[in-house]
Amino acid sequence: MVQARRYAGGVDGNRSLERGIEILRAFRPGVDTLGNGEIAERCGLSRSTVSRLTRTLVNSGMLDEVRSERAYRLAASVVSIGHAMRTGSPVLNAIGPMMRAESAKRRLNVGLATADRTMMVYLESIRYSPRAALRNVVAGQQVPMELTSLGRAYLAGVAETERERLLKQFRRRSTAATRALLADVRRSIGSVERDGYCAVSWQPAVLAVATPVVLDGLPVYALNMSLQNVDRSDALASELGAYLNAFAAKCKEVLAGG
Repeated sequence: MVQARRYAGGVDGNRSLERGIEILRAFRPGVDTLGNGEIAERCGLSRSTVSRLTRTLVNSGMLDEVRSERAYRLAASVVSIGHAMRTGSPVLNAIGPMMRAESAKRRLNVGLATADRTMMVYLESIRYSPRAALRNVVAGQQVPMELTSLGRAYLAGVAETERERLLKQFRRRSTAATRALLADVRRSIGSVERDGYCAVSWQPAVLAVATPVVLDGLPVYALNMSLQNVDRSDALASELGAYLNAFAAKCKEVLAGG
């Protein structure tokens, strides 16, 4: 049996709104439609509660009802919200053109991401050679925080209390595997503190380096550069890291001035 999720509500929040947001979060890449039963299982809610909330979300234009399947799918208004966020972001407006220019200049991929719980969500992803890419990374796509250079750079940039809270959520099937993962993550954090960046190859033949972007008044971001169809080496990682550190310094200067 799925354990019911706890929702705060009270004076600091609205439980119905929190539950509605969790229902929207239940739709992930690769999932077209979900029925009330599937949503209830994913969100830890009763079917009666889910039925009431999905009806509200349909009426508000956030979900489309698929009557032939007795299910729901995300509505077009969800895309509109994401588009409004991207076009209105002062960070993307400031450094998005810089990222495109840097990608063309260095002939590599450049990405910007921030955290969504224990995942990293791309805000921008400039692919230098999309046809040669092993996978097509686009804005809005999520990658695991604990496995990627973006996520580990983000962990290096947040406050220690937040970092430790997140580290406690990274679990593997065995205690030994969890310890090995956390030790590797901490090595990457140490690399950021020592060299300004960390290098990770979590996908075959892909080398990525990332650095945190930490400025007052803004969320913590992570900026990365990556190359595909390469064999990882310390020399290549060092070369990419030098490019990244120099580029990140320019981005920070522009963002601080804005």
